[in-house]
Amino acid sequence: MDARTSTLTLRIEKMRDALQRNNVHAVLVPSADPHLSEYLPERWQARQWLSGFTGSVGTLVVTRERAAIFADSRYWTQAEAELAGTGIELVKVMSGAATDYIAWIASQLQAGQTLAVDGQVLGLALARLLSTAMAEARINLRTDIDLIDEVWAERPGLPDSAVWEHAAPQATVSRADKLAAIRAAVATQGCSHHFISSVDDVAWLLNLRGADVDYNPVFMAHVLLDAQAATLFVAEGKIDAALQARLAADGVSLRPYAEAATALAALPAEARVLMDPKRVTFGLRQAVPASASVREAINPSTLAKSRKTAAEAAFVREAMEQDGAAMCEFYAWLEGALGQQRITELTIDEELTAARARRPGFKGLSFPTIAGFNANGAMPHYRATPASHSVIEGNGLLLIDSGGQYLGGTTDITRVWGIGEVSAAQKRDYTLVLKGTINLSRACFPRGTLSPMLDALARSPLWEHGLDYSHGTGHGVGYFMNVHEGPQSISKAVPDATMAMEHGMITSIEPGLYRPGQWGVRIENLVLNTGLDTPERGKFGEMLRFETLTLCPIETRCIDLSLMRADEIAWLNQYHAEVRRRLAPLLSGAGLAWLMARTEAI
Repeated sequence: MDARTSTLTLRIEKMRDALQRNNVHAVLVPSADPHLSEYLPERWQARQWLSGFTGSVGTLVVTRERAAIFADSRYWTQAEAELAGTGIELVKVMSGAATDYIAWIASQLQAGQTLAVDGQVLGLALARLLSTAMAEARINLRTDIDLIDEVWAERPGLPDSAVWEHAAPQATVSRADKLAAIRAAVATQGCSHHFISSVDDVAWLLNLRGADVDYNPVFMAHVLLDAQAATLFVAEGKIDAALQARLAADGVSLRPYAEAATALAALPAEARVLMDPKRVTFGLRQAVPASASVREAINPSTLAKSRKTAAEAAFVREAMEQDGAAMCEFYAWLEGALGQQRITELTIDEELTAARARRPGFKGLSFPTIAGFNANGAMPHYRATPASHSVIEGNGLLLIDSGGQYLGGTTDITRVWGIGEVSAAQKRDYTLVLKGTINLSRACFPRGTLSPMLDALARSPLWEHGLDYSHGTGHGVGYFMNVHEGPQSISKAVPDATMAMEHGMITSIEPGLYRPGQWGVRIENLVLNTGLDTPERGKFGEMLRFETLTLCPIETRCIDLSLMRADEIAWLNQYHAEVRRRLAPLLSGAGLAWLMARTEAI
């Protein structure tokens, strides 16, 4: 047993000791913080600290006899490697939203035994599922203890990075106007108060940004809003006096981060509070006094921020141009350096980040760069490390999924490039994925269409050949905000009314195909919902189409032209003509030459 697995084994044993001390028989450790964020500050990375599994999604359960990580297919290969020797089992589930661990817990514990989970990081909707299942199995559920604190002696504290203002011109709607709009939406639902816990909603509403988590420019905070005022619960010292004064001018006061639950508990008896059950924890919901009433509905800000204004869309187009130019410079360097120097997946991450950093408005990456050569590209969420990475040499496919945060937008793009000789089988896979990207990119649909209904358009070219992929086809993208945002989701998810496609939404289109141990293909662009004039002039309802925002050549040397229709080739040629037109003025030298070569019509 090496030092790493020995350390992890000791941590699990410490947790089992804590179970004994507290008369608890199992603990559930979700990948979550008090805001149910995707990317977690170190303080709430308990699942990773206990298990060693570094995937962004996954759930750990520790009983007195067993320990298991529940992860979906994006992480199976990674989890098997990271859990090896720890004694922690991998339980394979079909999606990141699966709750298979609930049934597993019920099968492991006996009636009368107790399951513990920290209610401060347990989502309200999940808490209800868990509570019902445990009651049926006659298992006690405790949400009032944090066993992680007992066993993690050096647990990090709250993040302390400064909060700053996202200002004009990129902040195209004022804080006062946003507050007024959300108050109006809350009033239409008959509520007197609104509690917001999701950090991206807080940042959007107040035109503030931070750096409390990697990749997303957000900060740990809650907001309690009523008809006249708003209270921002944030750690002391994160907002300077000048910004505090500007917030106060808009009716926003500050209170310490830890006082959010206290403020909820002090609400008047007649209060009617709007809370989003998918975006608030069980612990905070429990703080609301029984005398007050709660209306559960999606945060109005979640819907509002998903619909970018025309001014925001204009800034996003500028950010896409800068991002595309950076990628052209990087790819020109890559092609010139291959065969001349040692290039690894880590080198790609470093050089591509450096190219973006030279561009105006760049603030950081929007997620960890994925550079996967051949078999590594078959792992959708692969990330190279100094201990495990590949050299780019020989023949095969190189998948690069990356993105940047700019003051005027957030980018996310995947391209696959042929290295050396590309086989006929690789070209076939590549072409079928490209056909899926094109098919969905060309879609027209009625406004209000539930986004999961569009998923089959990207999959159908693959389905025709008996192929598929396990991840979603598209996720919403924020405006200098989270690279993954809702409510829309182009996927196999069961649709609900909040997933309706509306003007201004930005969504990814990213079908893929993965052959474990061989290669992976994914081709991703971001698209904007825009209006569409039809010959019927709205007689059958308002129609939307996608405007492709991402600007970067798509590899044509990997295409099997025998599989492409004339209209698909025309779409690709038109896209490349637009990429050339928009990016050429921003480039010179090798980058410009690379752009011109890679946008030649086929």
